Amino acid sequence: MVLPSLLHTWRTKVPRRKATHSATGSEAHYEDGRYYDQAYRRRRHDVRFYTNLALESGGPVLELGVGTGRVALAIGKAGIDVVGVEPMAPMLARARERLDKLPGAASNRIELRKGSLERLRLRRKFPLVIAPFNVWMHLYTREEVERGFATVRHHLEKRGRFAFDVLLPDPVSLAREPTKRYRGGEVPHPRDGSRYRYSEYFSYDPSAQIETVMMDFEHPDDESRSFCTPLTQRQFFPAELEALLHYNGFKVESHTGDFKGAAIRTATESQVVIATLR
Repeated sequence: MVLPSLLHTWRTKVPRRKATHSATGSEAHYEDGRYYDQAYRRRRHDVRFYTNLALESGGPVLELGVGTGRVALAIGKAGIDVVGVEPMAPMLARARERLDKLPGAASNRIELRKGSLERLRLRRKFPLVIAPFNVWMHLYTREEVERGFATVRHHLEKRGRFAFDVLLPDPVSLAREPTKRYRGGEVPHPRDGSRYRYSEYFSYDPSAQIETVMMDFEHPDDESRSFCTPLTQRQFFPAELEALLHYNGFKVESHTGDFKGAAIRTATESQVVIATLR
């Protein structure tokens, strides 16, 4: 769901860039599992949070949007069974690569499945369902959000918990000029080992509440190897998120501004929610 205005900006500013294989901002960022792992290798605070919840639950855990297994593998290594569901084949392939490197006892606790968050219907219930690292921000319409919550309700035990996190909308980011390039230095890319000059463009649709980030990778020597990756994310404001949970059958247990329980403030990056069935 790439915004036409930003695509026009991208084509105007970097007309010779090649798009990634998928043109949709809900998928393109997830077509290279190795780059994804490289980009988020330092993100660990949420892993500890979800692993602790898994230990408290006793398992098994259902993870919606397992990605490359960043959270699921940690849960498995902690001794808890986890079923990880992921729609993107490259991410799932990378998760399976990582799973193969785990000791047998840990790898046997982790089940990876390809599937859609909105359509998933397993014949089992879980004491904990999780959707880490902005998974819910790829549900763009009310209908998609409702189908996502229906999936959680279907799989959650009566006294189970649903935990997820999304970004807090940033007014400064949402008001950025779409034609302005934000440079981010050089980024090595595992596709060929080259160091690309990295930049971003931002655009926001206030009606749909969708922000698109166009990530531009400029090859230092060969323009034909430059490319651009779109990422679209649905923005959820705190009161709106609480209302959506309420009207989809959930009660908010906690709604904090980080993974340590701090209050939501202006400088908050992530909203962290734990909910139960109402």
